Amino acid sequence: MTDIERVGVVGCGQMGAGIAEVCARSGLDVMVAETTGEALEIGRTRLTNSLGKAAERGKITEEQRDATLDRLSFTTDLGEFADRDLVIEAVVENEQVKTEIFQVLDQVVTRPDAILASNTSSIPLVKLAVATSRPDQVIGIHFFNPAPVQALVELIPALTTGDETIKRTEALVHDVLDKHAIRAQDRAGFVVNALLIPYLLSAIRMFESGIASREDIDNGMEMGCAHPMGPLKLADLIGLDTIAAIADSMYAEYKEPLYAAPPLLLRMVDAGRMGRKSGSGFYSY
Repeated sequence: MTDIERVGVVGCGQMGAGIAEVCARSGLDVMVAETTGEALEIGRTRLTNSLGKAAERGKITEEQRDATLDRLSFTTDLGEFADRDLVIEAVVENEQVKTEIFQVLDQVVTRPDAILASNTSSIPLVKLAVATSRPDQVIGIHFFNPAPVQALVELIPALTTGDETIKRTEALVHDVLDKHAIRAQDRAGFVVNALLIPYLLSAIRMFESGIASREDIDNGMEMGCAHPMGPLKLADLIGLDTIAAIADSMYAEYKEPLYAAPPLLLRMVDAGRMGRKSGSGFYSY
């Protein structure tokens, strides 16, 4: 088991809300932070709706739904994270933004053994760790979307991460959150995205060059390779802005063409066509 009982989650977007739900459903005291009251209410509604759907589908009982909601609290002040045993950052995939958050968390989280974690998909953990005065207590905990459903979590220790931090984090993921953890080195993309992103970018290039239609590309992988979702549908689900950000991080690290974001992807992001979350991407929603 683990000694972690109080968790803070920075960000209540799609991933942050999912992580908060996983932790609260597992019996942890969870506080969620957003930048504005409006963003916080949107996040609270997202969480409430997700738990309601889980109850409707019989995944949890109504009593479990209510108990989970009781374990959730919300704030716009990171200073309220002072007593947290673990804080998981789950904001936009931007190194500067994440670094600034870690600098603030380092100041406000007062428990000497508190772990500061990031849900980053691709940003080197060591860059976030050295922005704090406790680099041995910084680690990557990368959940997958949707976090309440997906069984996998990537654990990414930085070069600076201490053995005790790794041990406590693994215990939390396995014993409390009931997730399967895989260990990844602190390299852009880690395990899953290092394999997945080149595949998605290849599908986007295929569509961009007119080799095949979006439907044929997706049907080809769904029906020909037994993938549950085609690459363009999956790109829309993940978020095209997120894919572009991960691709940029990986290209910056490896300088290999297969990691370079195709022009079509960049234009779609510029146009605000981010996928499901914006209502349009390769498909309309």
